[in-house]
Amino acid sequence: MADIIEFVKNYDDQSTDNGFQFEFYCNRCRSGFRTKFKAWSIATITNVADAIGDTLGGVFGRAGDIGQRVRSAKWEQAHDQAFEHAVTEIKPEFIQCPKCNEWVCRSRCWNTKKGLCKECAPDLGVEMAAAQSSRSVEEVWRHAKMSEEDKKLSEEYWREGIVATCPKCEKPLEANAKFCPNCGEKLKEKRFCKECGASLGKDVKFCPECGKKQE
Repeated sequence: MADIIEFVKNYDDQSTDNGFQFEFYCNRCRSGFRTKFKAWSIATITNVADAIGDTLGGVFGRAGDIGQRVRSAKWEQAHDQAFEHAVTEIKPEFIQCPKCNEWVCRSRCWNTKKGLCKECAPDLGVEMAAAQSSRSVEEVWRHAKMSEEDKKLSEEYWREGIVATCPKCEKPLEANAKFCPNCGEKLKEKRFCKECGASLGKDVKFCPECGKKQE
């Protein structure tokens, strides 16, 4: 039976023609480790042969082509060996959760007491602190009071007739004010029906509630 290589999914292959290097990372926090670059000895010899072949041609050129083909087979073999060694070297830094099967780092994301990753079994102290902070924020929002300016955005103000500019000086109005801040003109003059007391608009001639004609 042919030899098999155990592999993991949480890694990136940073290998090149000149050597091998791998990065392994935690599936939860994404932090990880990088193996030291391991140079491929044949690469130097082959690169020299390729350089000579390009310069001189002829027999050396053909030797360079042969070296390239040899390098491919040798490189794959060396790559497998380097990867197998890297997995063995890095594996103690990670552990696989028996519940979600994710590989996580032991230093930050493993709950030793529960034998599970912290995604499946979070630290209760951390969760309680986070829950308390979240509840505190909710209470702040619940008890927050509107400023006087913001109160003017409520529905009762929108039901009034609001003008964008002062009818006297024609200056634009920044807020729903009662008096013009530029000339002091009274902007809101409340009128009421003398018959039923209903609130009336400025130019209303008949009361919309009782129909009484207004002066």
